[in-house]
Amino acid sequence: MRKITLDVDFELNFETAFEIADKHLRQAVQEGDSLGPYVTISMIEAAVNAAVDRVESWVVTDILRDLATQVEHETKMPPADFC
Repeated sequence: MRKITLDVDFELNFETAFEIADKHLRQAVQEGDSLGPYVTISMIEAAVNAAVDRVESWVVTDILRDLATQVEHETKMPPADFC
């Protein structure tokens, strides 16, 4: 499969894609019932794996860094040291 670099219409395309992903995540969480928290974490991993196959790796890592920063800021937790 050929990897792509995201285009100049990233913001518009991202919002539309996010709405689709959010709809399916909500359905999966509902289907998972008591497994909902596990489903959400599993969806993150599945999405990252799929993204790495379809998009340049630097795009994926940049987005993941941005998400981690948002989570840390929202929860006011210091960044984790995984090394």
